[in-house]
Amino acid sequence: MKRRHFLAGAGGVALAAPRIVRADDTRILKFTPVADVTVLDPMFAGPEVTGLHASMVWDTLFALDSQFNPHPQMLEGYTVEDDGKTWRLTLRPGLRFHDGEPVLADDVVASLRKWGTIDVLGMKLFSLTDELRALSDRVVQFRLKRPFGLLPVALAKPATYTPYIMPRRMAELAGTNKLIEMIGSGPFRYLANERVVGARVVYEKFAHYVPRQEKLDWLSGGKIAHFDRIQWTIIPDPSTAAASLQKGEIDWWSDVPADLGPLLRRDPKLVVQVQDFIGGEFIMRFNALHPPFDNPAIRRAILPAINQADFMTAVAGDERALWRDRVGVFSVGKPMSSDVGVEVMEGNLDKARRALVAAGYKGERIAFMASADYPSLFAVATVAADLLQRIGFNVDLQTTDYGTQTTRRANRQASDKGGWSVFINQFNGFNRYDPAAHLGISSTWSGWPKIDEIEARREDWFNAPDLASRQAIARDIQRLVWRDVPYIPLGSYFPLTAYKRGLQGVQRGGAPMYNVKFG
Repeated sequence: MKRRHFLAGAGGVALAAPRIVRADDTRILKFTPVADVTVLDPMFAGPEVTGLHASMVWDTLFALDSQFNPHPQMLEGYTVEDDGKTWRLTLRPGLRFHDGEPVLADDVVASLRKWGTIDVLGMKLFSLTDELRALSDRVVQFRLKRPFGLLPVALAKPATYTPYIMPRRMAELAGTNKLIEMIGSGPFRYLANERVVGARVVYEKFAHYVPRQEKLDWLSGGKIAHFDRIQWTIIPDPSTAAASLQKGEIDWWSDVPADLGPLLRRDPKLVVQVQDFIGGEFIMRFNALHPPFDNPAIRRAILPAINQADFMTAVAGDERALWRDRVGVFSVGKPMSSDVGVEVMEGNLDKARRALVAAGYKGERIAFMASADYPSLFAVATVAADLLQRIGFNVDLQTTDYGTQTTRRANRQASDKGGWSVFINQFNGFNRYDPAAHLGISSTWSGWPKIDEIEARREDWFNAPDLASRQAIARDIQRLVWRDVPYIPLGSYFPLTAYKRGLQGVQRGGAPMYNVKFG
């Protein structure tokens, strides 16, 4: 049997060739994201805009509902045999990629294998996998070493890194930031010929996408593209973006700075709501491979100086409904969250200065990367860089765009050879929901701290028999974070989004473009 067949005739040509659509004969949604999509490869990095871009272009085998339960998405169904060690996943019939080619089990295998080398939860799944193979064009089989009930959750993961299903040729390049094609099977096609870097990103409804019949519930169910085109307009200045929304030049603004929330709420034509219902978290991440942050005592010396309210105020001012301080490692108010050890962050600069001297800091230059095109990240980075300087670090604040920072943070060399020392990032709520999904405690993510006890306790968490046991392990992991400091949590933030009042279907928890329409 041949690997795949090209569609013959005019239908195949129409699928493969991008077309320019006039604004007067189509339905367009005009959207402004938080920043430009400088990283298009969702296996290379996971900024908010990359994830949003990817959710439009690609689809997943499973998807989570609003209660975090997994449901088949690209799958017609699945079976579990051999006491939970054999899973057979059957693709829905008629799935096609945007170039017209069918989605085959070989594509699934290639995509999941690549994801399993990049993602923390994927690595766990593949460490338990004896075999993953295509049994037919539509059937994929996992044979596991032992039962792993989280398999559907892993394959539904909506945060960095999501197991999107790509054509096999693309999956082999994913994670390298060398993807040129953006061929998916999701409800929208990326129009590369209309891309204007720093100004515009355009998507077109994929006419051959067949939605599921179930009602949409967060990320699961029927994804319906009501708009013919989605046009992202990049507006770096928040005041300009707010004015554009009020004047009707755009329909939806993804990330509204807290200080502009009251202004937009007073406009009867607009709706303003919290976007991430789990709550994201700002973090300070260290490069543990090189001095000075290869020394855990130097990382730990920073903790006494931290007052999370200072960072949250820089982002959201006094609007306390939008932020939480004195937060720990896991998502606020969720099952793994606790306040164990948070008292180590006490806002005591003198104590931090003494600890830094005792730890043996030698005045090494700190290459502190700051993303200027993400207003909230830049605000937090500015506060953090100033704090480090005040407690005695030799700080070199290096301002870049987020895409450049993302590429650079993959560099494992010392800072004088193109590497880095510290950066600020923001995890969405799911990226820190529990030990299975948490990037910050991982030794494989940028920074590369090797903390064997954390990895061992994460493994124990996977094997724990009940919720109480998992919660106890999560508390232990939080204690280890305060001891070895792979990163520092800087507070939890609930960002705002704003859109025209007539726009229906806008969900909390990210900003997926499907199922959104004007009433």
